[in-house]
Amino acid sequence: MDSLMTTTPKQVGLCPQRLARIDTWRDRLVAEGRLAGATTLVFRRGQVAHLGSSGLADLARGTPMTPETIHRIYSMTKPLTSVAIMMLYEEGRFQLDDPISRFMPGFAGQRVCTGGARGKLETLPAMRDITFRDLLTHTSGLTYGFMQATAVDALYREHGIDFGGAETSLGEVVEALAALPLIAEPGTAWNYSVSTDVLGHLVAVLSGQPFDRFLQDRLIGPLGMVDTGFQVPDGQGARFAANYALGADRFLKLIDDPATSRYLAPRKVHSGGGGLVSTAADYLRFCRMLLNKGELDGVRYLGRKTIELMMTNHLRGDMAAMGQPRWSESTAEGIGFGLGFSVTLDPARAQILGTPGECAWGGAASTAFWVDPAEEMAVILLTQLMPSYTWPLRRELRVLSYQAVID
Repeated sequence: MDSLMTTTPKQVGLCPQRLARIDTWRDRLVAEGRLAGATTLVFRRGQVAHLGSSGLADLARGTPMTPETIHRIYSMTKPLTSVAIMMLYEEGRFQLDDPISRFMPGFAGQRVCTGGARGKLETLPAMRDITFRDLLTHTSGLTYGFMQATAVDALYREHGIDFGGAETSLGEVVEALAALPLIAEPGTAWNYSVSTDVLGHLVAVLSGQPFDRFLQDRLIGPLGMVDTGFQVPDGQGARFAANYALGADRFLKLIDDPATSRYLAPRKVHSGGGGLVSTAADYLRFCRMLLNKGELDGVRYLGRKTIELMMTNHLRGDMAAMGQPRWSESTAEGIGFGLGFSVTLDPARAQILGTPGECAWGGAASTAFWVDPAEEMAVILLTQLMPSYTWPLRRELRVLSYQAVID
């Protein structure tokens, strides 16, 4: 990973003294006990200009956090799954406005919850079926069981709609999901959900390959993401970080021991919404492909026009206008959603430094990335603290990264 440090910040229009503020910030978070450890990376104009790690990957064992540490990236899996389904889109397998019931009949004629209690929900027939674009933009009417906000969320928990922990198969979880009511009419509201897990199963249905195999053969492998997968690579467990949450006493509490984690063994269900582990070097390969409009090192994964469509806002207005006033630790005003990630529309409304057209997303353990085509820039944050809104890390790193731009 250190071999990627191929330039000085000034050569790519970044101030080295200002960029060093990221190291100070990261060290302070660790010193104050807010994080066990973290790695940050800033890439601009084809070069890594900043790379640093602070603290420990595993407090109990004293394992240092390094750029080679393997992290659970949770929802940073979603952009890879979205690229995978768009590869099949480019092959003419479907159109964005096609109903997914064309390929999975169980999703035909779903019903929308309109009220009632968990024991007896009131529902009406949906005005139309979920489309591929609904899934890609999280406007499908699906939800997550862990949201614990609606009676439908409770039904997810009752019926085992858990792509991260299910012991059946991807197809069986999706089939059970299709039988449950939606929380909103498709296309009408932004609700974070298992939509990308359904896309993972659609990859399998359309390609005739298991989802994990397609992702490895068509994207992860060719990109050279050697430490990325649905389990920690064999023999690499010592590089795997521990995962933490903030306890009631405000101290870090271990919630997943890297020595006994389920990520060390193969899964029966591969979650396109949150199942991957990765490293800073690996995820940078993916970010560089996005910045290069679908190509990296002579291999083309998607066409330029497809990447441009994915990085375009597909919502009617911003996320706030679609019923989501805040997201993670930030306002959702001025932030839209493309095909697989958020898209900045108006930094002033979002009240944060940024660039219109920049796309981003993060993971449940406080990881984050964004790619900014206008600034030819990508930034990655890897740490392991749940939930992601415990500290405003993404907002702070965004300011620290952009304030260093001088050219």
